[in-house]
Amino acid sequence: MSTVLAFQLQTWNFFFRELVSGLAVGSLYALIALGYTMVYGVLKLLNFAHGDVYMVGAYIGFFVLNALGSPLSPVMPIVPLILLAFAASMVGCGLLGVVVERFAYRPLRNAPRIAPLISAIGVSFFLQQTAVLLWSPNPRSYDTFSLHPGSSGIGELFHTAFTIGNFSIQYVQLVVILSTIALMIGLSLFVWKTRTGKAMRAVSFDAEASSMMGIDVDRVITVTFLIGSALAGAAGVMTGLIYQQLNPYMGFGAGLKAFTAAVVGGIGNIGGAVLGGLLIGLTETFTVGYLSSQFSDLILYSILVVFMLFRSTGIRGAPVLQKV
Repeated sequence: MSTVLAFQLQTWNFFFRELVSGLAVGSLYALIALGYTMVYGVLKLLNFAHGDVYMVGAYIGFFVLNALGSPLSPVMPIVPLILLAFAASMVGCGLLGVVVERFAYRPLRNAPRIAPLISAIGVSFFLQQTAVLLWSPNPRSYDTFSLHPGSSGIGELFHTAFTIGNFSIQYVQLVVILSTIALMIGLSLFVWKTRTGKAMRAVSFDAEASSMMGIDVDRVITVTFLIGSALAGAAGVMTGLIYQQLNPYMGFGAGLKAFTAAVVGGIGNIGGAVLGGLLIGLTETFTVGYLSSQFSDLILYSILVVFMLFRSTGIRGAPVLQKV
Protein backbone atom coordinates (compact mmCIF):
# COMPACT_ATOMS: atom_id res chain seq x y z
CA MET A 1 0.00 0.00 0.00
CA SER A 2 2.84 2.36 0.87
CA THR A 3 4.44 1.67 -2.52
CA VAL A 4 1.19 2.58 -4.32
CA LEU A 5 0.85 5.75 -2.23
CA ALA A 6 4.45 6.75 -2.95
CA PHE A 7 3.84 6.20 -6.66
CA GLN A 8 0.67 8.35 -6.57
CA LEU A 9 2.49 11.14 -4.75
CA GLN A 10 5.32 11.01 -7.26
CA THR A 11 2.79 11.13 -10.11
CA TRP A 12 1.00 14.14 -8.66
CA ASN A 13 4.28 15.93 -7.90
CA PHE A 14 5.33 15.44 -11.50
CA PHE A 15 1.95 16.74 -12.71
CA PHE A 16 2.12 19.91 -10.60
CA ARG A 17 5.75 20.47 -11.58
CA GLU A 18 4.76 20.29 -15.25
CA LEU A 19 1.74 22.52 -14.56
CA VAL A 20 3.90 25.29 -13.07
CA SER A 21 6.42 24.94 -15.89
CA GLY A 22 3.59 25.11 -18.44
CA LEU A 23 2.17 28.26 -16.85
CA ALA A 24 5.62 29.87 -16.99
CA VAL A 25 6.10 28.97 -20.66
CA GLY A 26 2.53 29.98 -21.45
CA SER A 27 3.13 33.35 -19.80
CA LEU A 28 6.00 33.98 -22.22
CA TYR A 29 3.87 33.06 -25.23
CA ALA A 30 1.02 35.20 -23.91
CA LEU A 31 3.22 38.31 -23.68
CA ILE A 32 4.50 37.84 -27.23
CA ALA A 33 0.99 37.02 -28.51
CA LEU A 34 -0.30 40.28 -27.06
CA GLY A 35 1.93 42.17 -29.50
CA TYR A 36 0.54 40.20 -32.43
CA THR A 37 -3.05 40.68 -31.35
CA MET A 38 -2.74 44.41 -30.57
CA VAL A 39 -1.17 45.24 -33.93
CA TYR A 40 -3.67 43.07 -35.79
CA GLY A 41 -6.55 44.62 -33.91
CA VAL A 42 -5.54 48.14 -34.93
CA LEU A 43 -3.94 47.64 -38.36
CA LYS A 44 -5.17 44.19 -39.45
CA LEU A 45 -1.47 43.44 -40.00
CA LEU A 46 0.36 40.23 -39.11
CA ASN A 47 3.62 41.62 -37.75
CA PHE A 48 5.92 38.65 -38.38
CA ALA A 49 8.91 40.73 -37.24
CA HIS A 50 7.51 40.66 -33.71
CA GLY A 51 9.35 37.45 -32.77
CA ASP A 52 12.67 39.05 -33.67
CA VAL A 53 11.86 42.11 -31.55
CA TYR A 54 11.48 39.61 -28.69
CA MET A 55 14.92 38.20 -29.60
CA VAL A 56 16.48 41.68 -29.45
CA GLY A 57 14.89 42.16 -26.03
CA ALA A 58 16.56 38.99 -24.77
CA TYR A 59 19.94 40.32 -25.92
CA ILE A 60 19.38 43.73 -24.31
CA GLY A 61 18.65 42.00 -20.99
CA PHE A 62 21.74 39.83 -21.44
CA PHE A 63 24.06 42.82 -21.96
CA VAL A 64 22.58 44.72 -19.00
CA LEU A 65 22.96 41.74 -16.67
CA ASN A 66 26.52 41.00 -17.78
CA ALA A 67 27.54 44.64 -17.50
CA LEU A 68 26.51 44.45 -13.84
CA GLY A 69 28.14 41.12 -12.99
CA SER A 70 25.48 38.58 -14.14
CA PRO A 71 22.94 36.91 -11.79
CA LEU A 72 25.61 34.55 -10.40
CA SER A 73 27.90 37.36 -9.18
CA PRO A 74 25.93 40.62 -9.29
CA VAL A 75 27.45 43.94 -8.24
CA MET A 76 24.07 45.01 -6.84
CA PRO A 77 21.09 43.23 -5.21
CA ILE A 78 19.44 40.72 -7.53
CA VAL A 79 15.95 42.29 -7.48
CA PRO A 80 16.93 45.77 -8.76
CA LEU A 81 19.31 44.07 -11.20
CA ILE A 82 16.47 42.07 -12.74
CA LEU A 83 14.17 45.11 -12.75
CA LEU A 84 16.84 47.14 -14.53
CA ALA A 85 17.19 44.42 -17.18
CA PHE A 86 13.41 44.42 -17.67
CA ALA A 87 13.28 48.21 -17.94
CA ALA A 88 16.14 48.43 -20.44
CA SER A 89 14.72 45.65 -22.61
CA MET A 90 11.19 47.07 -22.62
CA VAL A 91 12.37 50.60 -23.46
CA GLY A 92 14.76 49.36 -26.17
CA CYS A 93 12.21 47.06 -27.79
CA GLY A 94 9.48 49.67 -27.52
CA LEU A 95 11.61 52.16 -29.43
CA LEU A 96 12.57 49.46 -31.95
CA GLY A 97 8.88 48.72 -32.54
CA VAL A 98 8.17 52.41 -33.15
CA VAL A 99 11.04 52.64 -35.68
CA VAL A 100 9.85 49.51 -37.49
CA GLU A 101 6.30 50.87 -37.73
CA ARG A 102 7.48 54.28 -38.93
CA PHE A 103 9.80 53.13 -41.70
CA ALA A 104 8.60 49.64 -42.68
CA TYR A 105 4.81 49.72 -42.26
CA ARG A 106 3.51 53.28 -42.35
CA PRO A 107 4.57 53.98 -45.97
CA LEU A 108 2.67 50.84 -47.00
CA ARG A 109 -0.49 51.49 -45.03
CA ASN A 110 -2.61 52.15 -48.13
CA ALA A 111 -0.83 49.55 -50.27
CA PRO A 112 -2.34 46.15 -51.12
CA ARG A 113 -2.54 43.84 -48.08
CA ILE A 114 0.32 41.63 -49.31
CA ALA A 115 2.85 44.52 -49.32
CA PRO A 116 3.09 45.14 -45.54
CA LEU A 117 3.10 41.37 -44.97
CA ILE A 118 6.16 40.98 -47.21
CA SER A 119 7.72 43.99 -45.51
CA ALA A 120 7.18 42.33 -42.11
CA ILE A 121 8.95 39.19 -43.27
CA GLY A 122 11.80 41.33 -44.63
CA VAL A 123 12.14 43.18 -41.32
CA SER A 124 12.23 39.84 -39.51
CA PHE A 125 15.17 38.61 -41.60
CA PHE A 126 16.86 42.01 -41.29
CA LEU A 127 16.73 41.94 -37.47
CA GLN A 128 17.81 38.31 -37.36
CA GLN A 129 20.83 38.76 -39.61
CA THR A 130 21.79 42.04 -37.96
CA ALA A 131 21.93 40.16 -34.64
CA VAL A 132 24.11 37.49 -36.27
CA LEU A 133 26.54 40.12 -37.55
CA LEU A 134 26.64 42.12 -34.31
CA TRP A 135 26.63 39.33 -31.73
CA SER A 136 27.60 36.19 -33.74
CA PRO A 137 25.36 33.12 -34.15
CA ASN A 138 26.88 31.43 -31.10
CA PRO A 139 24.52 30.96 -28.13
CA ARG A 140 24.91 33.25 -25.13
CA SER A 141 24.01 32.40 -21.53
CA TYR A 142 22.30 34.55 -18.90
CA ASP A 143 24.24 32.60 -16.23
CA THR A 144 21.23 32.28 -13.94
CA PHE A 145 22.45 28.77 -13.19
CA SER A 146 25.90 27.19 -13.03
CA LEU A 147 26.85 26.33 -16.60
CA HIS A 148 30.60 26.90 -16.63
CA PRO A 149 33.49 25.14 -14.88
CA GLY A 150 34.46 26.92 -11.69
CA SER A 151 31.19 28.87 -11.37
CA SER A 152 29.65 29.21 -7.94
CA GLY A 153 26.82 26.70 -8.30
CA ILE A 154 23.09 27.30 -8.41
CA GLY A 155 22.11 30.91 -9.00
CA GLU A 156 19.74 32.65 -6.59
CA LEU A 157 16.86 32.60 -9.04
CA PHE A 158 16.92 28.79 -9.17
CA HIS A 159 16.67 28.40 -5.42
CA THR A 160 13.39 27.03 -4.08
CA ALA A 161 10.87 29.76 -3.29
CA PHE A 162 8.57 27.51 -1.26
CA THR A 163 7.78 23.83 -0.85
CA ILE A 164 4.48 21.97 -0.44
CA GLY A 165 5.25 18.38 0.49
CA ASN A 166 7.67 17.14 -2.16
CA PHE A 167 6.55 19.81 -4.62
CA SER A 168 8.67 22.96 -4.92
CA ILE A 169 8.56 26.16 -6.97
CA GLN A 170 11.69 28.06 -7.97
CA TYR A 171 12.06 31.82 -7.70
CA VAL A 172 12.59 32.17 -11.44
CA GLN A 173 9.20 30.56 -12.12
CA LEU A 174 7.52 32.95 -9.70
CA VAL A 175 9.30 35.90 -11.32
CA VAL A 176 8.02 34.93 -14.77
CA ILE A 177 4.43 34.16 -13.74
CA LEU A 178 3.97 37.15 -11.39
CA SER A 179 5.66 39.58 -13.79
CA THR A 180 3.37 38.42 -16.57
CA ILE A 181 0.29 38.87 -14.39
CA ALA A 182 1.41 42.39 -13.41
CA LEU A 183 2.07 43.39 -17.04
CA MET A 184 -1.27 42.01 -18.20
CA ILE A 185 -3.17 43.82 -15.46
CA GLY A 186 -1.33 47.03 -16.38
CA LEU A 187 -2.17 46.57 -20.06
CA SER A 188 -5.85 45.91 -19.29
CA LEU A 189 -6.08 49.03 -17.13
CA PHE A 190 -4.39 51.07 -19.86
CA VAL A 191 -6.70 49.82 -22.62
CA TRP A 192 -9.94 50.17 -20.66
CA LYS A 193 -9.31 53.16 -18.37
CA THR A 194 -7.17 55.69 -20.29
CA ARG A 195 -8.05 58.02 -23.14
CA THR A 196 -5.34 56.51 -25.34
CA GLY A 197 -6.66 53.03 -24.60
CA LYS A 198 -10.17 54.07 -25.58
CA ALA A 199 -8.75 55.60 -28.76
CA MET A 200 -7.01 52.30 -29.52
CA ARG A 201 -10.31 50.45 -29.19
CA ALA A 202 -12.02 53.00 -31.41
CA VAL A 203 -9.35 52.73 -34.11
CA SER A 204 -9.50 48.94 -34.00
CA PHE A 205 -13.23 49.15 -34.66
CA ASP A 206 -13.15 51.80 -37.43
CA ALA A 207 -9.99 53.79 -38.16
CA GLU A 208 -11.65 56.09 -40.70
CA ALA A 209 -14.51 57.05 -38.41
CA SER A 210 -12.06 57.53 -35.52
CA SER A 211 -10.02 59.94 -37.64
CA MET A 212 -13.16 61.91 -38.49
CA MET A 213 -13.93 62.17 -34.76
CA GLY A 214 -10.55 63.81 -34.12
CA ILE A 215 -8.47 60.81 -33.02
CA ASP A 216 -4.85 60.91 -34.16
CA VAL A 217 -4.71 57.47 -35.80
CA ASP A 218 -0.94 57.62 -36.44
CA ARG A 219 -0.28 58.33 -32.77
CA VAL A 220 -2.54 55.47 -31.68
CA ILE A 221 -0.76 53.04 -34.01
CA THR A 222 2.63 54.22 -32.74
CA VAL A 223 1.57 53.66 -29.13
CA THR A 224 0.26 50.20 -30.06
CA PHE A 225 3.63 49.20 -31.51
CA LEU A 226 5.42 50.75 -28.54
CA ILE A 227 3.44 48.75 -25.98
CA GLY A 228 3.37 45.47 -27.94
CA SER A 229 7.11 45.58 -28.56
CA ALA A 230 7.83 46.48 -24.92
CA LEU A 231 5.90 43.39 -23.80
CA ALA A 232 7.91 41.28 -26.23
CA GLY A 233 11.09 42.72 -24.71
CA ALA A 234 9.94 41.68 -21.23
CA ALA A 235 9.22 38.18 -22.55
CA GLY A 236 12.76 38.07 -24.00
CA VAL A 237 14.32 38.76 -20.60
CA MET A 238 12.06 36.17 -18.96
CA THR A 239 13.12 33.59 -21.53
CA GLY A 240 16.78 34.30 -20.81
CA LEU A 241 16.22 33.98 -17.07
CA ILE A 242 14.33 30.71 -17.18
CA TYR A 243 16.03 28.97 -20.14
CA GLN A 244 19.36 30.85 -19.87
CA GLN A 245 20.52 30.41 -23.47
CA LEU A 246 19.69 32.77 -26.33
CA ASN A 247 20.71 33.08 -29.98
CA PRO A 248 19.76 35.24 -32.99
CA TYR A 249 17.37 32.58 -34.31
CA MET A 250 15.29 32.19 -31.17
CA GLY A 251 12.67 34.69 -32.33
CA PHE A 252 11.36 32.60 -35.22
CA GLY A 253 10.16 29.59 -33.24
CA ALA A 254 8.85 31.57 -30.28
CA GLY A 255 7.13 34.06 -32.60
CA LEU A 256 5.44 31.27 -34.52
CA LYS A 257 4.14 29.64 -31.34
CA ALA A 258 2.97 33.01 -30.00
CA PHE A 259 1.19 33.66 -33.31
CA THR A 260 -0.47 30.25 -32.90
CA ALA A 261 -1.52 31.29 -29.40
CA ALA A 262 -2.99 34.55 -30.72
CA VAL A 263 -4.97 32.71 -33.41
CA VAL A 264 -6.21 30.01 -31.02
CA GLY A 265 -7.26 32.59 -28.43
CA GLY A 266 -8.83 34.89 -31.04
CA ILE A 267 -6.48 37.28 -32.77
CA GLY A 268 -7.40 40.88 -32.04
CA ASN A 269 -8.70 39.96 -28.57
CA ILE A 270 -6.37 40.73 -25.64
CA GLY A 271 -7.95 38.23 -23.27
CA GLY A 272 -7.89 35.65 -26.04
CA ALA A 273 -4.14 36.15 -26.54
CA VAL A 274 -3.53 35.46 -22.85
CA LEU A 275 -5.78 32.40 -22.87
CA GLY A 276 -4.20 31.09 -26.07
CA GLY A 277 -0.68 31.61 -24.72
CA LEU A 278 -1.41 29.66 -21.56
CA LEU A 279 -3.10 26.89 -23.55
CA ILE A 280 -0.16 26.55 -25.94
CA GLY A 281 2.37 26.65 -23.10
CA LEU A 282 0.57 23.97 -21.10
CA THR A 283 0.10 21.81 -24.19
CA GLU A 284 3.79 22.03 -25.08
CA THR A 285 4.97 21.28 -21.55
CA PHE A 286 2.66 18.33 -20.93
CA THR A 287 3.47 16.88 -24.35
CA VAL A 288 7.19 16.98 -23.61
CA GLY A 289 6.66 15.66 -20.08
CA TYR A 290 4.29 12.80 -20.82
CA LEU A 291 5.13 11.92 -24.42
CA SER A 292 8.26 13.29 -26.08
CA SER A 293 9.66 16.58 -27.35
CA GLN A 294 9.45 15.08 -30.85
CA PHE A 295 5.65 15.34 -30.71
CA SER A 296 5.54 18.87 -29.30
CA ASP A 297 5.50 20.97 -32.47
CA LEU A 298 3.31 18.44 -34.29
CA ILE A 299 0.57 18.69 -31.67
CA LEU A 300 0.84 22.49 -31.33
CA TYR A 301 0.47 23.18 -35.03
CA SER A 302 -2.23 20.52 -35.33
CA ILE A 303 -4.20 22.61 -32.83
CA LEU A 304 -3.70 25.64 -35.09
CA VAL A 305 -4.97 23.73 -38.13
CA VAL A 306 -8.01 22.45 -36.24
CA PHE A 307 -8.95 25.94 -35.09
CA MET A 308 -8.50 27.37 -38.58
CA LEU A 309 -10.77 24.67 -39.99
CA PHE A 310 -13.51 24.62 -37.37
CA ARG A 311 -13.28 27.92 -35.47
CA SER A 312 -11.17 30.40 -37.37
CA THR A 313 -12.12 33.23 -34.99
CA GLY A 314 -10.46 31.42 -32.06
CA ILE A 315 -11.78 30.83 -28.56
CA ARG A 316 -12.73 34.44 -27.79
CA GLY A 317 -12.75 35.97 -31.26
CA ALA A 318 -15.92 37.36 -32.79
CA PRO A 319 -17.00 37.01 -36.43
CA VAL A 320 -15.83 39.92 -38.58
CA LEU A 321 -18.63 42.25 -39.57
CA GLN A 322 -18.72 42.96 -43.28
CA LYS A 323 -19.42 46.59 -44.16
CA VAL A 324 -21.90 47.16 -46.97
